[in-house]
Amino acid sequence: MRTSGTVAGPIEALIHELSKLPTIGPKTAARLVFHLLNRPRHEAVSLAEAIVSVKDNVRFCSICYALTERDPCDFCTDERRDAATICVVAEAKDVYAIERTAAFKGRYHVLGGLISPMDGIGPGQLHVKELIERIGREEPREIILATNPNAEGEATALYLSRLLQPLGVSVTRLAYGLPIGGDLDYADEITITKALEGRRAL
Repeated sequence: MRTSGTVAGPIEALIHELSKLPTIGPKTAARLVFHLLNRPRHEAVSLAEAIVSVKDNVRFCSICYALTERDPCDFCTDERRDAATICVVAEAKDVYAIERTAAFKGRYHVLGGLISPMDGIGPGQLHVKELIERIGREEPREIILATNPNAEGEATALYLSRLLQPLGVSVTRLAYGLPIGGDLDYADEITITKALEGRRAL
């Protein structure tokens, strides 16, 4: 997108670059640019340095494929974490969503995506082979499948479940259902169905 010719070139260029980010449209990008212009120079420098540092110093762990500065990552080397439980997620960002809860103390395995035939993504494009090798090497007790409750996430979880159960490991799936504080009459049919399927004794 090109803005008016009266806009300074550097401003237009930065708006264009920020517009490439997820959920950032041209209007939001413009607001961010003008916000940065009103901040001290050192804040802009700090932001630029942080972006470059991420690109230069962050890599994928060679064991679990989470993002890390050190290889292997802290999740894989921390002996306080439960090595008998591995939580399988689609993307590295999902690790940090789970970590924010402070409820999981096991280890992770990042697939690097989800099975999606429409997009030409099959098990061969994911870190499935590496997961099987880890199970054989580390002999965990439980594999938690924590993929999203959409078509691709469900297909990936079903595929992995069928693949992993013969290995003698317990395979579980995150429960999905009604949100805490939510009203039943606002929930859609799929959410209510999942809540019924995931019910438990009190």
